Amino acid sequence: MNKILLTGSTGFIGSELLKNLSQNNKVYVILRNKSKSNLKNKNIIHIYYNSYKNLNNKIQKLKVRTVIHCATHYVKSHNLKDIEKLTHSNILFGNIILENLNVMGVKIFINFSTVWENFDGKKENYYNLYSAYKASFGNILNFYKKKFNKIKFFNLVISDTFGSNDKRKKIVNLMKINYKKNLITKIVSKKLYINLLNVTDIENAIRLILKGRYKSGTYLLKNKKDFKITDIIKSINKNFNRKIKIKWISNKILKENIYKFKSLKNWKPENSKIENIVKIITG
Repeated sequence: MNKILLTGSTGFIGSELLKNLSQNNKVYVILRNKSKSNLKNKNIIHIYYNSYKNLNNKIQKLKVRTVIHCATHYVKSHNLKDIEKLTHSNILFGNIILENLNVMGVKIFINFSTVWENFDGKKENYYNLYSAYKASFGNILNFYKKKFNKIKFFNLVISDTFGSNDKRKKIVNLMKINYKKNLITKIVSKKLYINLLNVTDIENAIRLILKGRYKSGTYLLKNKKDFKITDIIKSINKNFNRKIKIKWISNKILKENIYKFKSLKNWKPENSKIENIVKIITG
C-alpha cells in the first residue's frame, strides 16, 4: 500500500482522486482546522493546520512516496480582495510542500496546471491573474526539480473538466441543472467549440504515472478533439423526449487553440466522448 499526500481534496478533481486512490492507498489530506472532508474511510488520514508554521511542522513528520498537488484558488476575473487568497493558495501553500519533499522521502511530485497559462496556443500568454500564478508556481517547481534531482516531477496541463459530481459553475454542470429544471441555458455562441475532459480520465492518467516509468516533465491531458456545442445539443434532442432549452448569445466562432506539450504515453481520454457528456447532462 502506497502512502500519498493529497492537497486540494475538497475540490472537484481532488475529491475524485481521493475517492479513487483511497481504495488501495493510504492517503494523507491537508485541511484547515475549519474545513470538513467530503469522504472518510480507514485509508484516509486528515492533517489539520492553523498556520503555515503549524503545517510545516506536521508534514515534516510524514513519510510518503507521492505528493499530488491539486490545491488551488480560482477566479476568472480578480479584484483586489482576491490577491491575498490567490497568493496563499497558489504559491505559498504549495511552496511549503515543495520545501519538505526530501524530509518526507517523496519520490514523485504531481502538479496540476492549466492551458490558460498559454492561452490560445501562445507561449506565456496568460489569460488571467490566476493563470499567471499557476505559471509562477511552475517556475518554482523547476527550481525544486533541480534542487531535488532524484525526485520525479510531473506537471499536468489540463483544459476544462467535467464529471458526475461536479458542483462548479461550468457549462456541463449548468446544462445539467437547467435540463433537470426545464430551464433555459444561455450559451455564449452557437459556434462555440470546447475541449472537455472527464475527471475519470484524469484519474487514469494519475494511475499510469504511479505505475509507469515516465520521465519528469510537463504533459498535456486533453481530449483528442474539440466538440461543437451544437453537436452536444443535437445529441440530447435526438435521443431524449425532453428537449434542452438553449438561448444563443451570439453566432461568433469561439475556438481556443491549445499549446502542444507532449502527451502521456499509453493514456487515452476514453471517457470523454459526446455520449459521456450527454449522459451526465441528462442523467
